[in-house]
Amino acid sequence: MSPGAATPTIAVTTGEPAGIGPELAAALLDGDERGARIVLIGDRTLLEQRCGRPIPAANLLHVPLAAPSTAGRLDPANARYVLELLDAALDGCATGRFDAMVTAPVHKGVINDAGAPFTGHTEYLAERTGTRLPVMMLVGGGLRVALATTHLPLAEVSSAITAERLTDVLTILDADLKTKFGIAAPRILVCGLNPHAGEGGHLGREELDVIEPTLRRLQAKGLRLTGPVPADTAFLPERLANHDAVLAMYHDQGLPVLKRAAFGAGVNVTLGLPIVRTSVDHGTALDLAGKGRADPGSLRAATQLAIEICARRQP
Repeated sequence: MSPGAATPTIAVTTGEPAGIGPELAAALLDGDERGARIVLIGDRTLLEQRCGRPIPAANLLHVPLAAPSTAGRLDPANARYVLELLDAALDGCATGRFDAMVTAPVHKGVINDAGAPFTGHTEYLAERTGTRLPVMMLVGGGLRVALATTHLPLAEVSSAITAERLTDVLTILDADLKTKFGIAAPRILVCGLNPHAGEGGHLGREELDVIEPTLRRLQAKGLRLTGPVPADTAFLPERLANHDAVLAMYHDQGLPVLKRAAFGAGVNVTLGLPIVRTSVDHGTALDLAGKGRADPGSLRAATQLAIEICARRQP
């Protein structure tokens, strides 16, 4: 929390202007986001058009669109605008103006079409903050699911699962479960990479050669780790009851389970950053933009979690 601030200030980037982000962000001002001041970052005219009323000056950091935006219609001309929203939130977090940032969805394709290499929020924020290895974790439906790798083609996952990477990811996950979630001694369940966790090497050796030795070394240092376990049984209730988080080896190994349990109310948290950042668990939903039917549940949950993390980090 900013020194001397009675409540945290949460920056909300409004995302792809043609998507549902602007209207979801504006809906936060009608809600009951207790214990915080919400500041939307985006184009004033766009936001007021989407919500049908003025945005109070105290709740807006105006960043002008590069070109007029139509709901549901992507325009590469506004790709740089989307990145400027993130930069404004990052700069505010760095200076103490903001205590956390919450991000509405962006459209990776149109940003790349505009000539700006962009893999995703997680990677962009890491680069801008000088973070060597960010860790993506989704929270919702009673689950916390972190990822050892994020936006990689499946063919590249195996080579990315190294002892160094797993050591770093698990160390960051353990540390942030303590500091951001208030869990004194986190218990982490680790998935194997291969079916049946490799079945003793018959279905792949990543578990034997990399994952198991890494877990043993970290256990010797005091981390409370279980695994590697087969991913198809990792999410059984009796296993989850004894663990605070699950580490999946790749994006689509862990996230389908969480999204089945909490889609529309899940939260994406970036661990390992020097700032607090949460986000929605969904995309831009161009087909819903401007129609007043988009559900702000995930953005509300992301904002509330950011507020809770700020409260735990208060000196």
